[in-house]
Amino acid sequence: MLYRYGQRMSQSTPPKNDLKEASPPAWDGQTLADPHHQSDKADRVRQMFTSIAGSYDLNNRVHSFLLDQRWRKAAVKKAAVQAGDVVVDVACGTGDLAEAFAASHASAVIGIDFTHAMLERARYRQHQLQDHRYSKLFYIEGDAMALPLDDACCDVVSIAFGLRNVQRPEAAIGEFARVLRPGGRLVILEFDRPRLAPIRWGHDLYTKVIMPRTATWISGDRSGAYRYLPRSVETFLTRDRVVGLMQAAGLEEVAAKSLSGGICACYLGRKR
Repeated sequence: MLYRYGQRMSQSTPPKNDLKEASPPAWDGQTLADPHHQSDKADRVRQMFTSIAGSYDLNNRVHSFLLDQRWRKAAVKKAAVQAGDVVVDVACGTGDLAEAFAASHASAVIGIDFTHAMLERARYRQHQLQDHRYSKLFYIEGDAMALPLDDACCDVVSIAFGLRNVQRPEAAIGEFARVLRPGGRLVILEFDRPRLAPIRWGHDLYTKVIMPRTATWISGDRSGAYRYLPRSVETFLTRDRVVGLMQAAGLEEVAAKSLSGGICACYLGRKR
């Protein structure tokens, strides 16, 4: 079996948000000081995404000025999907990147996420598409650090803007390498901080001051999600460190490419 548990589910009615406003914030001033070293980071991330699932797609489009779609297309191109390839998209969220891979030559695409509310949105979107290309798309619930997949079962693993949300990124990258077949490709999209000072100053103003306010207003979120986003980028692993983790997991030809002036980085590595 390609995966050890899970099944494709049809979702014909719009899912409801699971988290009520009465829930305490996932992130506050104290936990945001060092979000990546909170012992319960995984639980906080799950609570956060449950809270914003309903407005997630809208906020992505609005606050990236549609660049998020361009970045995902770049990731699919980097993956160089061949006819018959099996693709696994980890931290798939509502399915943007998984859908993009389903429109490629892949024979099967498995989207994995550990937030139930996000998977409900992904399944609902898939049902609404009514396109035969998406019949090869399956969603299952699972953790990036313990994928419910067999060894060497797929040709491409992708993760878009999810690596920094994992409790232990090195464990997740090790799992990605485990499930890849020899010659398989790992593609990572992750936010980065522009290296050119003028661009970085404007980017910081937008992500730290403007975006948290407008995104919170659109979503009605009280989990602290849009304060966490810029802080999690600012305090995450450096680009060289991510490259080093990929190499330590047994990946070769590892490279990182800047997108949109350094706002985003696309990493690619092959399993030896």
